[in-house]
Amino acid sequence: MTLQRTYHRFALLIVLTACALWAAPARAELEIDITRGVAEPMPIAVTNFFGEKDRERDFGTNIAAVVAADLERSGLFTPIDQKAFIQSVESLKVLPRFGDWRIINAQALVQGRVEMTMDGRLRVEFRLWDVLAEQQMVGLAYYSVPGNWRRVAHIISDAIYKRLTGEDGYFDTRIVYIAESGPKTKRLKRLAIMDQDGENHRFLTDGADMVLTPRFSPTLQEITYLSYYRGVPRVYIFNIDSGRQEVLGDFPGMTFAPRFSPDGKSVIFSMAERGNTEVFVMDLATRRVRKLTSHSAIDTSPSMSPDGRRVVFNSDRSGSQQLYVMSSDGSDVQRISFGKGKYATPVWSPRGDLIAFTRIHDGLFYIGVMRPDGSGERLITRGFLVEGPTWSPNGRVLMFFRQYPSDTAGRGGKTRVYSIDITGHNEREVITPTDASDPAWSPLIP
Repeated sequence: MTLQRTYHRFALLIVLTACALWAAPARAELEIDITRGVAEPMPIAVTNFFGEKDRERDFGTNIAAVVAADLERSGLFTPIDQKAFIQSVESLKVLPRFGDWRIINAQALVQGRVEMTMDGRLRVEFRLWDVLAEQQMVGLAYYSVPGNWRRVAHIISDAIYKRLTGEDGYFDTRIVYIAESGPKTKRLKRLAIMDQDGENHRFLTDGADMVLTPRFSPTLQEITYLSYYRGVPRVYIFNIDSGRQEVLGDFPGMTFAPRFSPDGKSVIFSMAERGNTEVFVMDLATRRVRKLTSHSAIDTSPSMSPDGRRVVFNSDRSGSQQLYVMSSDGSDVQRISFGKGKYATPVWSPRGDLIAFTRIHDGLFYIGVMRPDGSGERLITRGFLVEGPTWSPNGRVLMFFRQYPSDTAGRGGKTRVYSIDITGHNEREVITPTDASDPAWSPLIP
């Protein structure tokens, strides 16, 4: 069986069916405007999902907890403490008593039911209610193998997020990153992967060779990254399902900063050639390499626009490290950053509307965003070292890593992964078992 078939078979086992439940058309729309940050998150009640049997009730409690945590972490919702609930989960099987939910200030209500089917599958249904308008906003049912209950919870969170904000969610996603451990002089760096909330964590490499800058393929099966095999830096592709890795190419110079194209058919990267670093792109089917830049300066960290027509990269061709945009064939190079300091690690938003970057000025690091023409620059967080922004698939949230300074004895200096809304609100640590750097956010899992 091919890896492609294996992957699709695995995907089908996760959520076999999503069925729409009856819902009356909404008249008074309950929604959140997420374009400028939210000072007051929406109060939302998430009840434990009802189950007839103990095992079903356990699944229902766990699913509700994950949904509430997803929504709370977004910064747009405040889940109400279940101790304040008046109506019981059992009585919700009929209809909500909306007055009971208005008393505790709930604007939206999430209820659900869990059943084990005769063939051993898990059936999970949920309904989202507009408490003030007293009407159902969305209702869906999912079938899955029981072991994938957590993913079903993330899918439900995405459906709720989309219905209340109008934007696609980002909860059913994964993060690949570099797990760091050991002393600073002999650092162990392993490739690791986890769900966006830090759960289902596992290491993908054993640390025998140092790895850096992992990036997801749009197909989700593969990750491209830089590895120092026997001390020689090379770009590799790692298949998540099989655990197999292969070198992208046997290049004469040092290769680094790889990223997949939006269609997953090529990889764009930098390579040192005769003492100079340029941007190249490789077709993965033919392994044909094209050189996109040709300049005496250092050109590196390329990232393609979602439509594949343009590339952003950083270069010191103007005398300091700045951001440039060019056509995907290497023509029409234009500088877009003009602020004080140096710019690095640019990455195009999946929406195409913004470019995130790292900026270094006066001894501080910043994470910022700007439009592709360089206008509208905003710095959204700063620190001793903040670097490596990566976008959520809906283009509303960034993840990055933050390193803290060591003390005079060399203690401390921990490195952690954080997420933040592009408005600059709701910065949160993503908990990992070791130090963590270079995060990369996956697209939504199909």
